[in-house]
Amino acid sequence: MMSKLDWFVTSRMASRILGTVVVFFFLILLSESLDYWRFVRISRQSGDLAAWIAIGTAATRWTIKSLPVTTLLGAIIGLVEFQSHREFVVMKAAGVSVWRIMRGPVIFMLTLGLLVTLCLESVSTQINREFNPTPPGLGGGVARSTSGVWLDQTGAEGLYILGARQQRERGQILSEVTVYPRWKSDLRILSAEEARYETGAWVFQNVTLTSLNGEVERAETYRLATSATESDLRLNVGSTEDFTFFELIDALNRGISEPLVRSAALTRLLKLTSLPLLLVGSLLIAFAFTAGYRRNNAYGATIIYGIILGFVVFVITEMADRAGSSGVLNPAYATWGPAAVAILTGFSVLLRKEDGRA
Repeated sequence: MMSKLDWFVTSRMASRILGTVVVFFFLILLSESLDYWRFVRISRQSGDLAAWIAIGTAATRWTIKSLPVTTLLGAIIGLVEFQSHREFVVMKAAGVSVWRIMRGPVIFMLTLGLLVTLCLESVSTQINREFNPTPPGLGGGVARSTSGVWLDQTGAEGLYILGARQQRERGQILSEVTVYPRWKSDLRILSAEEARYETGAWVFQNVTLTSLNGEVERAETYRLATSATESDLRLNVGSTEDFTFFELIDALNRGISEPLVRSAALTRLLKLTSLPLLLVGSLLIAFAFTAGYRRNNAYGATIIYGIILGFVVFVITEMADRAGSSGVLNPAYATWGPAAVAILTGFSVLLRKEDGRA
């Protein structure tokens, strides 16, 4: 049960952390608003209001990405205020340990992380993909260098490359389709007006079959087996950044056959689930390097250390995320690793200081 002391410390820390997050949000919003070409493109398609909503959503998503950093900086600001007023000295003189002081803020950070993961992130993702979907290859998914759709497929006949000019319904309907077989046969190219995905196969409409000797055959329909699942298609034609927490769970439960796509989806899901612990780790680091006793009120070096630590936390988190999404690193290590390191670092330094040997 939260005591008056918990509420006092938590309210002060929460206000400073949330204040820092808001400041960063408006700075990012200002930066996003400078993307003139994106504003014009969305404005022509959906109007000025949609363009401004897209800018606000993009700023929200970047703010969520930088939460570990802003949490660390906001916590340091709050702790410096406690120290400058000698409030921690009074608390410790009354027999209150740093672990007791941290209880309320830790509960707050866990709650904030869960709300961001389950609510704010999902809402911002749904709005963003309506007005400004993330291109494939940015933040997960399979990279594409063209505006069309290119898919590596595997069926009963063998490997083949499927290209299309446009896609609808998250990759389940393709228009102006061309298939390039990679197995040994007389079929050289398959062209069709449309292809529809059915479980385990592509069904082509108004098909033209061109063989190696130049003969051309036409058919109303043609069926070609594929091992791709519905989740594979959704992630191939989009980005994992445009999937909410619950949609990622559903996609993984349905099954993803391609290892690269599965790694990208699993990395994003585990990154979202590890966010509350990563925020707690940032808070512990702030306490570890700021909550100790000081004879004077010189905190310039502390602020600089906080900025450096925040930058290190952000870089490590993003590098691990990229490694996990590309399949280089196990997604569990790439996402839960930084959170575990942050918590262990803060916890170890605090133990050393509380033991009186720091």
